[in-house]
Amino acid sequence: MATTSSSSKGQMETNPRGIPKAPFVADVDEYVGGKDAEIQSTMNKFEETTAKYRYMEISLQQRRKALLGKIPDMEQTLQVVKFLQVRRKKALGEPIEEEENDAGSDDDDLDDLDDLDEDADDQKKEDKPLKTLFELNDTLFAEAEVTETGEVGLWLGANIMLMYPLQEAIELLTNKLSTAKKSHEETVEDLEFLREQITVMEVNFARVHNWDVKRRREKGLIGQQSGLLPSQRKQGNDDDSDDDDRD
Repeated sequence: MATTSSSSKGQMETNPRGIPKAPFVADVDEYVGGKDAEIQSTMNKFEETTAKYRYMEISLQQRRKALLGKIPDMEQTLQVVKFLQVRRKKALGEPIEEEENDAGSDDDDLDDLDDLDEDADDQKKEDKPLKTLFELNDTLFAEAEVTETGEVGLWLGANIMLMYPLQEAIELLTNKLSTAKKSHEETVEDLEFLREQITVMEVNFARVHNWDVKRRREKGLIGQQSGLLPSQRKQGNDDDSDDDDRD
């Protein structure tokens, strides 16, 4: 659940991302301004606030869906770049840290990158260009040889690709992946907070409506001297007049 903080203006409580907290109407009589107050403006305000919450909820649901699609792609890209870095270091005879070695070999998808070279011995395998398959569309792949230069191209969006050294690419992808995961956590937190506020507004609406029904019922009973409802008194008078007509 998102924590709330108080803003300096109007003392309005919000969550860490600035979504306002819905006030709970504990005393309906005091909130609407007394027993003779008009409630239509209050009900309209509740409906408007609920609609705003629902709009924010839909927007956050779309954002959450987009993040759930991006995070796996970023994780896979990061694993591929780490795999290329391990191969590069092996080819240059540089020492490989245990984490790098695990990162370059623990993903099942990356094991397929060298399937076409499995008959070659390890040393020659590191010196030869990397053979792999790249996707042309959803069902069509083509074979390619990748000449390793110690750099990798990353798509930044808007049809822009930049070449990065492998280590810089790893750092960039790691930061972006961390940011995306944090954003996803905050989005889930905000969605839970919004559902709570929508529930509060629906409860407020029901409380004010029930209060109004009770008030109108009480006013009807107060105005009755004979204990009958006004409609019943009118009906009784009509019956008496009918009896007089018969006489």
